[in-house]
Amino acid sequence: MSESWGTRLDRWKFNLFPAYRGTGGRVTYIRHDWSLVRVTVPLSWRTRNYVGSIYGGSLYGAVDPIYMLMLMRCLGSDYVVWDKAATIRFRRPGRSRLTATFQLEPGVVAGIREDLTRLPKLDRVFTVELVDQSGVAHAVVEKTIHVSRRSPIAG
Repeated sequence: MSESWGTRLDRWKFNLFPAYRGTGGRVTYIRHDWSLVRVTVPLSWRTRNYVGSIYGGSLYGAVDPIYMLMLMRCLGSDYVVWDKAATIRFRRPGRSRLTATFQLEPGVVAGIREDLTRLPKLDRVFTVELVDQSGVAHAVVEKTIHVSRRSPIAG
């Protein structure tokens, strides 16, 4: 499915947000239901490190908030979603544009909702690779996302 006008507007706003813009990364696509997001990180003067490859901080910064935002959008306002932990493993230097494709499989959101009917909170680990145009992974990022049900406000 393609982007909706709403997710296209979200993408434009996201790319203009100063903290994200500073990473050098760009959100290039958001599926209408937020189940798939693509991010690219070009090799440019803004992302190049001393040895001529993409700076690791740019790679991590460009992918950092994406899974959390996807889950916030997919779960809705009845849930609290936080980044809890992350690791990045650099496999090879990024010397060209790298792309990360974030995808929430259809049962993931339903599974989280179901698990939170029995548990007060949970952590889920999501993995994304930053790959070149040939599909070769240059970095692998694991994000641990914390999710709980929002407490009803006492009245």
